Amino acid sequence: MLSGIRKKVLAGKRITEEDALRLFETDDIFTLGALASHVAGKKNGKKTYFIRNRHINPTNICVNRCKFCAFSRSRGQEGAFELTIRDIIKKLQPTTLNLQPSSEVHIVGGLHPDWPFEHYLNMISAIKKHFPKLHIKAFTAVEIDHFSKISGRSLNNTLAALKKNGLGSMPGGGAEIFSEGIRNLLCPEKIPGDRWLEVMEAAHRIGLRTNATMLYGHIENLADRVDHLSRLRSLQDRTKGFQAFIPLAYHPKNTEIEGSYTSGIDDLKTVAVSRIFLDNFAHIKAYWIMLGEKISQLALMFGADDIDGTIMEEKITHSAGALTGEQLSAEQLVNLIQKAGKTAVERDSFYKALRIYR
Repeated sequence: MLSGIRKKVLAGKRITEEDALRLFETDDIFTLGALASHVAGKKNGKKTYFIRNRHINPTNICVNRCKFCAFSRSRGQEGAFELTIRDIIKKLQPTTLNLQPSSEVHIVGGLHPDWPFEHYLNMISAIKKHFPKLHIKAFTAVEIDHFSKISGRSLNNTLAALKKNGLGSMPGGGAEIFSEGIRNLLCPEKIPGDRWLEVMEAAHRIGLRTNATMLYGHIENLADRVDHLSRLRSLQDRTKGFQAFIPLAYHPKNTEIEGSYTSGIDDLKTVAVSRIFLDNFAHIKAYWIMLGEKISQLALMFGADDIDGTIMEEKITHSAGALTGEQLSAEQLVNLIQKAGKTAVERDSFYKALRIYR
């Protein structure tokens, strides 16, 4: 029975970790969805956001070998690539992509063994020089930690240098699952969960807004998910620097741990529990690349209020067997949102409404 939790949620009270676990375990998907939809409605009404954005992965050459990752390569390995700064600038040209002045470029990639920190500073400063109105959302906490190590700079100094050269915000990747035991099996070479949180807190302290993620559906259990959400909620209580939470559905193809795709029910429950538990997050994103267009559309009735963006070119999830395409037009996103009975809102990188589609 969810009556006690239901009373808390409707009264606007914070639920506990035990409550969240019960919500994950429930078979009453309709009550769960209704509660999540209630919370989302109180925060954002019927608004569902999207952005005109463009993903760029500078390289898949990486010093780490995470067992869930099908993207990374070693130098010289088949499929390995590294873009020059000129390549990146070319990809962002308006003749290549119809980017609006308010649009965003999303940059994440492998931990290249040879690129110095100055290369990344030059990369974002060149983008800012060529496209001064383009918002740069770049580099996961894992990449920031790598930059700090290879440059010998402190976290604060590393982040400040990136911000000075044009970094506008950060994505939420690299969080995976914080549970130490699970993380050691999934990605033993990657920074610990506590370090991920430390990097994000440092970013928030100098005024960089970030997102947060959780990779689910691999070898973790439901208690691991709740622990992950709880640590994010605690950090958000302190800094208020997270903009959106994005549950990332595991994709098994070409990975070491293999397994199966997540189910639609699990996807919807994870979105819904996240919306209810993360009461201090303004936005929950249904990342259509991973969930698929139809489940993402349903997720808008299970607590999500953001469907991401046009994306244009996505390599990381597709390396692991994504079943979606690599891009959607703004018109397609608006159609998905409106057919779900929501109001489509084109946003900037900080959720300022640029256009409301009636």
